[in-house]
Amino acid sequence: MKKILVAEDEQAIREFVVINLKRAGYDTLEAGTGEEALQIYERENGSIDVALLDIMMPGKLDGLAVCRQLREKSGSIGIILLTARTQEMDKVSGLMMGADDYVTKPFSPSELVARVDAVYRRVALEQMRNENNFREEIRSGEFVLNLRNRSLMKAGKPIELTQVEFQLMEYFFCNPTTALDRGAILKHVWGDAYYGEEKIVDVNIRRLRMKVEDEPSNPKHIITVWGLGYKWEA
Repeated sequence: MKKILVAEDEQAIREFVVINLKRAGYDTLEAGTGEEALQIYERENGSIDVALLDIMMPGKLDGLAVCRQLREKSGSIGIILLTARTQEMDKVSGLMMGADDYVTKPFSPSELVARVDAVYRRVALEQMRNENNFREEIRSGEFVLNLRNRSLMKAGKPIELTQVEFQLMEYFFCNPTTALDRGAILKHVWGDAYYGEEKIVDVNIRRLRMKVEDEPSNPKHIITVWGLGYKWEA
């Protein structure tokens, strides 16, 4: 069963979200606070595919704090933030903390389900690939990407990756020195049904550079191709 955690303090919105996700075939778990969301995650022993987190929740833990803690616990869980139109910086902050996507309020049921479906497909694909031992590693210079355990090594040292970051690195490694436009990256990583903007690619590239580059402000591996997108240099 596809399991999703819905953390939203406004009951009416939470019920609206849960009803539509259940109709789409998801098994839903509900939380009204960030603290409750983390308790549910622990209670379920981490067996949650996607977490849908409202940024503005009462208590000590808002959606961004929960996002950060969930990402520290799991690199594979899908995380989607619910945001208001005025929370532009919060969207960027959330993506930098490891969120996979965000949905801006107000949203339609079809948009919500499409976004959740896209993230869930990535989670399910990675789970399937982990269960099947095919082409174990891809090497690129001092980097080694292990496709079975979803790990990245640089000069023998491990680099922790989120699900999205892993897929970006795999795409780069499979297309070395090739200029990849943002639209192609978006389609490959986020899927055909993605509703969002291409800037989500740029935010994730910023975050990835902070992990793989010696000097993120002067990248030597993930190179910007101005007016197009990015390319990978070993």
